[in-house]
Amino acid sequence: MTLRLGVNIDHVATVRNARGGDNPDPVRAALLAQAAGADGITAHLREDRRHIRDEDIVALTRGLKIPLNLEMAATGEMLVIALKARPHAACIVPEKREERTTEGGIDAAGQYDRLQPIVSSLGAANIRVSMFVEPDRRQLDASKALGAPVVELHTGAYAHAPAGAERDRIRDAAEYGASIGLEIHAGHGLTFDNVKPIAAIPQIRELNIGHFLIGEAIFIGLDTAIRKMRALMNEART
Repeated sequence: MTLRLGVNIDHVATVRNARGGDNPDPVRAALLAQAAGADGITAHLREDRRHIRDEDIVALTRGLKIPLNLEMAATGEMLVIALKARPHAACIVPEKREERTTEGGIDAAGQYDRLQPIVSSLGAANIRVSMFVEPDRRQLDASKALGAPVVELHTGAYAHAPAGAERDRIRDAAEYGASIGLEIHAGHGLTFDNVKPIAAIPQIRELNIGHFLIGEAIFIGLDTAIRKMRALMNEART
């Protein structure tokens, strides 16, 4: 089974917003990623608009030929935007204004009642919902109960200390999630050096990778960075 690669273009927008103006354009980066073989594009429209802007989402939905995965907080504002934009998928993530990047998975079990109407509304609009969660059975069970067909396993702990125990935790969660009918994705902190043990887990169908690829593009170009990541993922599967 081919492992899909979703490319997150948030941090092209971070560079753009550091000076204001229009350059570099995250939509252009998304189109380059598409040409380089990305299977999808991920963009996180944060409540404080620190990188991706509303107009970026509009342009991405109009310009892409591959699926757009909109990362969003579970708020009424973001629900309205998602229902208007109609991306292929919406990944529900936790969000704190003081964090530099998403620090962990959403508590699907503890916030079930708040999340349920949002998941239902997105699903009713034929937007494929994924829950960004820790590799924990309780969170997987809650995601399934919410009606989300997909979970994205947070690989941050593995990326910061890529030891066997963390890899095994992700593998066990992927096996369990698939056994209860969830499609398994994974992402956060993955690089050329640590991607292969995660890519080798057969139940994982998609990896979403952004910050590292955008950073590496400074040195080797976005096309080359994406093609190299794809090659490493393919090697891990074969």
